[in-house]
Amino acid sequence: MLVGDDGEQESLSHRMRVTASLFDILSNNSDIDHPLCDECTDTLLSLMDQQLKLTEDDLNDYSMFLKRLEAEDKDENLDLLEKELQDLQSEEARLMRELASLKEQEVATENAIAEQEREKERLDSEEERYWREYTQHRWELTLTEDESKSLECQLHYAQAQLDKLKKTNVFNATFHIWHSGHFGTINNFRLGRLPSVPVDWSEINAAWGQTTLLLTALARKMNLTFERFRLVPYGNHSYIEVLAEHRALPLYGSGGFRYLWDTKFDSAMVAFLDCLQQFKEEVEKGDSGFSLPYRMERGKIEDVSTGNSYSIKIQLNSEEQWTKALKFVLTNLKWGLAWVSSQFTKDEAEVPPR
Repeated sequence: MLVGDDGEQESLSHRMRVTASLFDILSNNSDIDHPLCDECTDTLLSLMDQQLKLTEDDLNDYSMFLKRLEAEDKDENLDLLEKELQDLQSEEARLMRELASLKEQEVATENAIAEQEREKERLDSEEERYWREYTQHRWELTLTEDESKSLECQLHYAQAQLDKLKKTNVFNATFHIWHSGHFGTINNFRLGRLPSVPVDWSEINAAWGQTTLLLTALARKMNLTFERFRLVPYGNHSYIEVLAEHRALPLYGSGGFRYLWDTKFDSAMVAFLDCLQQFKEEVEKGDSGFSLPYRMERGKIEDVSTGNSYSIKIQLNSEEQWTKALKFVLTNLKWGLAWVSSQFTKDEAEVPPR
């Protein structure tokens, strides 16, 4: 008897296979066969008989159950199976129809997805174009805002300059009449000369040019046309035209021996004083309260406070008196300049804003 490791009796077939394997191993390793002994053979036959009996009993049981099953109502089971088959076929047909419908829906869904993908691509393209346009417009807006701020700054600056210019009198800013010791000055040019202070003639001529330009500007502002004379401002070579004689009188000198005997310069200064007198009379027509501090007549200018009069000519005259006469001329011009400036400011104030 063969016993396994777990102590239970093994089946006959297993034991036979083990025995045969052992026999084959022994036979292959030796020239001598090793047949089973009698006791083992008897034991093996007994076990095989028991196994055969058990197998026959199982066969009988299976046969009995088979006959019982065959004896049952075969028609009833067939109807049930046929009905179940029909139900399954109906269900299969329904599922096939549903599958076909789902396939159609799948195709429609795929078409819709494709359409949505195309729409998405179009929208992406539109979005990209929109952002490009937005960026462009944003950049243009930034430039416009910068330009607007720049224009606002320019406008504020221009307005400030305009306000400053409105408060600035053109004549006062252009022609500055003052004095330097015994000399009257216009724009820092001295008009006159003294033995102790021999002013260069180029400075005197420049002063006469500025004086001529000032009186011309004042007359133009008042729409005044001088009688008998026409002032021609020409820098340090300004002159006065005598209208009736068609000749020019120079308002500039050069000194020297020839200068002492040249009366044209004196005639030009007398003509200038005459034009200044015409300006005074024109102002008095519109403003009876206007008066100049020094009275002018026939080439002389009189200090009303002292009664002394000074000739504007340089011939047969001292340089001190000539210089004082020129200083009085500039003082009268300064008063005329102040009057025109006040009228100019008044006219600007009366102009209604646009």
